[in-house]
Amino acid sequence: QVQLVESGGGLVQAGGSLKLSCAASGRTISSYTMGWFRQAPGAEREFVAAVSWSGSATSSANSVKGRFTISRDNAANTVYLHLNSLKPEDTAVYYCAATSITLPIPTIVVLYDYWGQGTQVTVSS
Repeated sequence: QVQLVESGGGLVQAGGSLKLSCAASGRTISSYTMGWFRQAPGAEREFVAAVSWSGSATSSANSVKGRFTISRDNAANTVYLHLNSLKPEDTAVYYCAATSITLPIPTIVVLYDYWGQGTQVTVSS
């Protein structure tokens, strides 16, 4: 079992930045593809970004390309999501997730096995 705990969310003005962290415990995540998803009120959970087990490959949603960057530190058992140039439409609960599927990087919710509880990101205009 993998336990995931997100942190780093908060309230930020449009154009600002945040860094989300996802700390894993229970097992090493070095063999897992790690992803970030988000869910706004009344909306489906949607893919944001993911990184392969080695960190050599990433995938991100078109809506965040060029603004959000995913990275991982396997030695620290932690995954990060750097959010830049934030917009009000980025407001959502952000979830970290892990899957044993490697490549191609999965972008679908049901393909992820483990989930964190989420961290709220609110962007004011």
